[in-house]
Amino acid sequence: MSKLSNFGHALYTGEVSIDFVGRKWLWYAISGVIVLVAVLGLTTRGLNYGIEFEGGNQYMVTMAAGQATDANVVKIRDAVAGTGLDAAQSPIVNTSGNDKIRVQIEPLNNAQTDQVANVIQKAVPGAEISQDAIGASWGAQVAHRALLGLIVFLVLVVLFIWAYFREWKMSVGAIVALAHDLLITVGVYALSGFEVTPATVTGILTILGFSLYDTVVVFDKVRENTKHLGRTHQTYAEAANLAVNQTLVRSINTSVVALIPVGALLYVGAVSLGSGALKDLALALFVGMAAGAYSSIFIATPLVVQLKELEPGVKAGDASAIRHRRRHEADRYAQVPAYSDDMPLQDEPAAERPDRGERVTSDVTPARPVREARYTAGERPAGRAVSPSASSKRAQPERKPRSRRGKK
Repeated sequence: MSKLSNFGHALYTGEVSIDFVGRKWLWYAISGVIVLVAVLGLTTRGLNYGIEFEGGNQYMVTMAAGQATDANVVKIRDAVAGTGLDAAQSPIVNTSGNDKIRVQIEPLNNAQTDQVANVIQKAVPGAEISQDAIGASWGAQVAHRALLGLIVFLVLVVLFIWAYFREWKMSVGAIVALAHDLLITVGVYALSGFEVTPATVTGILTILGFSLYDTVVVFDKVRENTKHLGRTHQTYAEAANLAVNQTLVRSINTSVVALIPVGALLYVGAVSLGSGALKDLALALFVGMAAGAYSSIFIATPLVVQLKELEPGVKAGDASAIRHRRRHEADRYAQVPAYSDDMPLQDEPAAERPDRGERVTSDVTPARPVREARYTAGERPAGRAVSPSASSKRAQPERKPRSRRGKK
């Protein structure tokens, strides 16, 4: 097996253990700093809502392949801003592939719309221009439905986890992990300046499912390890920490396999295509999946353990496990290892070997030798006197050769 496989096996059996639960305050502090930066980004910079949410006019400039360059982007931006219209003072101009440039400005009337189109035509002669007027009411409907879907999703998550695990504390841990992932994803959008579009909403709702899947897998292993704590003589925290270690390799492999194609989509959408729904969807997925993998390991399970340790039954079980461990450590004979096939062989302690004339030394104290009888027939060792009997004068039988047996 490879080193990674050996490491994963050692984590699963407990030979190697990473203390995720014991260092919960460190993980809480790291998450707190990240969430604080995300909240500061939301309050200071805010979200850059796309035209679908705020409404406005959009122009799609189509030209020959390879003509959608930064130079033409600058020309169009300067031409639109030079119209003198208040709604066109801060246009959003970016490339969409290698043959299209997208221009977004605030809502205009019909006359102003034609004026901007003519200015763009003069800046890049020979280009084809298509325009769309998008109302803000459509974006409001999208935001309202997304918020409603989010609320319904969270309610179903709480009910599902409570019904499956029979434990409301795990529902709390899952909801906290989901809120953690949402705040980080939205904060990254605010700090990066990416537009919030309907594709962004789709990506955020998708990462909620991914994060919940990873959390439920870890919780299922926690339930399996803590089902019979009295037999294992482990505390609840130790059994839960073992569960996180046992699912660590699976979580890492799943996250890496999912992040690689999403990262490729993000690169293509941001670098090659320039803008569009692909970039917005890929950024939400990439940030949310990474945050979900982190929260399921470092946030959800330690929080559940912290809540469970407040229960009287768990406290009593942990105290009993600690007392058993102390008695086990105090008994030196309890440390004798059990027999296994891979146990190294050792020489047995032996006494004198007359046939070889050699002696094997050993730390084992030899047993007291038995005194040999060194007296002849009719003699008795010193001790209790034997009373005379009639059979003592009787002739004793002799051993005859086989040829004379049965003959007188």
